[in-house]
Amino acid sequence: EVQLQASGGGLVQAGGSLRLSCAASGFTFDDYAIGWFRQAPGKEREVVSCIRVSDGSTYYTIPVKGRFTISSDNAKNTVYLQMNSLAPEDTTVYYCAADRQWGSCLVGSGMDYWGKGTLVTVSS
Repeated sequence: EVQLQASGGGLVQAGGSLRLSCAASGFTFDDYAIGWFRQAPGKEREVVSCIRVSDGSTYYTIPVKGRFTISSDNAKNTVYLQMNSLAPEDTTVYYCAADRQWGSCLVGSGMDYWGKGTLVTVSS
């Protein structure tokens, strides 16, 4: 059974940090791109960051560049999103997802597997 378990969300003050984790199981982790996505109420889903597990290639959407860092621990089949300098506009539910195609992650469409979200709330 494929599972993507996102965790690490919470309440933090503006300027603070959180680290999200996405624990994967049930598929060959090294063959996939893993992404973090977010969707605020009334807005379209947004690609936050992607990592291609096989070679560590990464992508960040412009609003999070320089603040967020995506990484993977292949021994633990886990992808992390370190979020620093958080701002109130980062408040929303964050989801992780996996797909064999790097391009799918970059556009946030057609991902093979999705996990349940974890809520990040940044207070001003």
